[in-house]
Amino acid sequence: MARFQDSLLMISRQTFDAPSNTERFASNAAFIRTLVNALKTPYSYQYGFDSLKNISILKSPDQKFRVFTWYVPLDDGTYRFFGSIQMATTDGKLKLFPLIDQTEQLKDAHAVTGNKEWFGARYYEVLPLVQAGKPASYILIGWKGNNSKTSKKVIDILSFEKDGPLFGKAVFDGPKGTKPGNRIIFEYNRGNSMTLTTDKTVNMIVFDHLAPMAPEMEGNFEYYASDLSFDAYKIVNGRLRLIENVELKNEPNVMDEFYADPKDKSVKPVKKL
Repeated sequence: MARFQDSLLMISRQTFDAPSNTERFASNAAFIRTLVNALKTPYSYQYGFDSLKNISILKSPDQKFRVFTWYVPLDDGTYRFFGSIQMATTDGKLKLFPLIDQTEQLKDAHAVTGNKEWFGARYYEVLPLVQAGKPASYILIGWKGNNSKTSKKVIDILSFEKDGPLFGKAVFDGPKGTKPGNRIIFEYNRGNSMTLTTDKTVNMIVFDHLAPMAPEMEGNFEYYASDLSFDAYKIVNGRLRLIENVELKNEPNVMDEFYADPKDKSVKPVKKL
């Protein structure tokens, strides 16, 4: 497994150093083949791949699965996301679901989708969402990137049916009179950072309130940034309830925009103090 990890590390570096989309995708294809071969090793679920910093590997709190996610930056400032879900098995055999990024083909970005119609993201947090008498679902928080002008982050819900993983679930309760949402998508100016993280002490997902820099810019997300206030989703009985204007006693854990394309020297994320 250590040899597999060394190979994956080398290929990952080649992917990010490649000068063109064609070469990046070719290296990424080699990365996927090597990763799948590594995961075919019996009981590979226990191996952490701790040296792979360009790939996010999250285990579910109940140890039932782990999700691999990463991205490939493209020449036009956009991103293509890749991933897979590895299930824990009692006999050590491989049970793997590929995640196929179909963001551009989705007619509705808020639709419930399977693993082959994935709304791609690089996840950095996973936590359980428990409803009495029902199988557990999982909250996934991730960075999605977007294009040369805006960035996105997402809160998604992962659940499992007989046919495999499902993404999205109507558990987000917004303002009174609105329908529950399946996933939450934030979009904001690429040169800024956005806090989106869990505060386990109060059982909430805390995030910057995004607003246009001027009223006439409403709806143009290139000009959206934090207005220095915070909102949150509180986890209550297997649902996420929106709470606006949250009073915070301590500064939340700010997730800096360290996922920006390293080749783009013009992008300098703004860190809030």
